Amino acid sequence: MDRILIQGGERLIGEVEVSGSKNASLPIFAACILTEGENLFHNIPKLKDIETISKVLKTLGVKVDPVEDHTYRIDATEVPYCEAPYELVKTMRASILVLGPLVARKGEAIVSLPGGCAIGARPINLHLMGLEAMGARIELKKGYVEAKADRLRGADIALDTPTVTGTENLMMAATLAKGRTILRNAAMEPEVVELAQVLNKMGAKIEGAGTSTIVIEGVEGLGGVNHTVIPDRIEAGTLMVAAGLTRGNIKLLNCPLHHMEALIYKLREAGVEIESDGDGVRVVGNTRIRSTDVKTQPYPGFPTDMQAQFMVLMSLARGLSVITETIFENRFIHVSELLRMGANIRIKGNTAIIQGVDHLSGAPVMATDLRASASLVLAGLVAEGVTEVSRVYHLDRGYERLDEKLARLGANIKRI
Repeated sequence: MDRILIQGGERLIGEVEVSGSKNASLPIFAACILTEGENLFHNIPKLKDIETISKVLKTLGVKVDPVEDHTYRIDATEVPYCEAPYELVKTMRASILVLGPLVARKGEAIVSLPGGCAIGARPINLHLMGLEAMGARIELKKGYVEAKADRLRGADIALDTPTVTGTENLMMAATLAKGRTILRNAAMEPEVVELAQVLNKMGAKIEGAGTSTIVIEGVEGLGGVNHTVIPDRIEAGTLMVAAGLTRGNIKLLNCPLHHMEALIYKLREAGVEIESDGDGVRVVGNTRIRSTDVKTQPYPGFPTDMQAQFMVLMSLARGLSVITETIFENRFIHVSELLRMGANIRIKGNTAIIQGVDHLSGAPVMATDLRASASLVLAGLVAEGVTEVSRVYHLDRGYERLDEKLARLGANIKRI
């Protein structure tokens, strides 16, 4: 099993390109189930999660072919099967995104209950509630969701919380439903907007994506598209934190600055300089980090997917900071590993109280989930001595060769 070794203390300098968005690519791949025709997608990141969703689609009989670097051709003219098995779905929660499109296109779906990162329960009850409101008959049998509908019909659906995958699943299902669907308290993330734009290019009629109310007029069918996926705002944010930690000076190319306002505001409060620079974004960390408090919230608030990385930054800040996690109940698992490296962090319920220290020390640490693995790599960049991060398969699920990108910026990092 791969591990990453990091000799801390190197300043990051240079240019690096942000990869395509994982969280935009996955629902777009699932949306192809709705189409009769060929789809061509560009700027797709090379990730384990992309491999997984590709395998799920192939299991359904969809043709998925990487035609060149970061470009995929997907043809769902024929979708002969409607079951997504446990062996695949257990490794990635986003596999549940095939549920809505399958019911809408095939009238039937058999999808294993999802797995993924161990950061909380993340139930799919809102997905099922919405599909039932649209006329689907739902049963849970032996760990599988079985959904059937002759044809979904439009409905007025109020979500208890603004779930991203729930919004995406129901929005996709509604594109082929009969009549109008209204999603209230919908998620407003850029990835939801991106999916709506792709669906509209396919022939759907969706309005309001990016607001809390999305209106979908059902159509009879959808066709193929040619589309370039947006860059990954979480990868961009992770690299920004890396620059701040190492007092680096890096330029991010293909950086989605307009999707990152809450994070950038907090990074600037912490003393990290972030400015547009021609065709990219310049990020400079040239002062002692200042403490600042953070509370994770649905978009446009501070993203939960940046909480672990920002905690590393606060671990070396001057003063006391408080991070409150409101999205996932188990997303402080990485704290025990940061404590092994010398961080001073106390947990009280869903709040982490961090007293900045002068330095971190290298240590063997273990990744527990995708974003936690990134936080441990970041900590290793500034720790004194050698940090060994194990179970880095979590990292490979959501970051395209992060270790290689950091090495090109000057980090002393290698994979073994």
